[in-house]
Amino acid sequence: MRLQGGAKFPTGGRPACCRRARERPRDARGQQIWSDARADGHSPDERRCADGHVRPVSPAARGVVRAARKRRRAVCLLCPETFFAPFFPRGAFHIMSFPLPSKSAPADAFSDLPLLDVEPVPPRIAAALAALREGRAVVLQDDHDRENEADLIVAAERLTDETMALLIRECSGIVCLCLTDEKVRALALPPMAQLNESKNGTAFTVSIEARAGVTTGVSAADRVTTIRAAIADDAQPHDIVRPGHVFPLRAAPGGVLARRGHTEGTVDLAILAGLKPAGVLCELMNPDGTMTRGADVERFAAQHGLPMLTIAELVEFRERLASLRERDACCEGVA
Repeated sequence: MRLQGGAKFPTGGRPACCRRARERPRDARGQQIWSDARADGHSPDERRCADGHVRPVSPAARGVVRAARKRRRAVCLLCPETFFAPFFPRGAFHIMSFPLPSKSAPADAFSDLPLLDVEPVPPRIAAALAALREGRAVVLQDDHDRENEADLIVAAERLTDETMALLIRECSGIVCLCLTDEKVRALALPPMAQLNESKNGTAFTVSIEARAGVTTGVSAADRVTTIRAAIADDAQPHDIVRPGHVFPLRAAPGGVLARRGHTEGTVDLAILAGLKPAGVLCELMNPDGTMTRGADVERFAAQHGLPMLTIAELVEFRERLASLRERDACCEGVA
């Protein structure tokens, strides 16, 4: 196409590769089959009679064909593999998933829990468990040589809109839902990245939103609705959508005995409190945007009347419970 003055204007025509493809000679073998069939008085697919009219097809046969076409066109929106397969070469697309728990992980990570009735619980851990049962937040600190951060954690089962607003207002705003490996697999949540290169191996999954009962999904009430939908006993993958404004985290099997992280500590404390194995956490931050550490953490906890606990204390407590359980098992074996 030429404009006034002789300038050429791109028309967006077929690329050269497509033009060359059209110029290629047709398959001689296919042409011969079609020519032989026409000479015999019928079409190769037997849909045309010798006189050229289309062969009649029964209504039942048409229904079978239509049903087969619908099945081929159907796309399961809940299955990423089916949805994205047409856009990838055969075998190139696969669903990312977390590795199965290793055999070295404890088979029953919380088999020491019955000892809570006979073993005195340290005061700081007892205060944290009581706060979680009441729906209040707990300040959980990790090791100084790790992240050296303090997170506000809440039992997901007892989460309220007011507590969620506290997390959003006083923390980073990135609200995370800590789940067990079994729950993550039940909800079919893939990891956020195929290759986790984060320093501490934080096991983020794709972000989520409740399928029903939310508006924008970012308000405190909407995030609580999303979390309740995810931790429901009968929750299914179709109850949530992806992406969203809540970030699930997969706790390592074995809890803090396997990984000394806030994610595992949150789930461990929820189970120790006798609640669902799920919790919510958010990193505590100062008003100027820096992370809250040291004396500022203690000042914040005292100002809001929140109990404090460290990952190291929780690890020590669980190790003592595990050793007592092993001792009782040995005594029962000797008896």
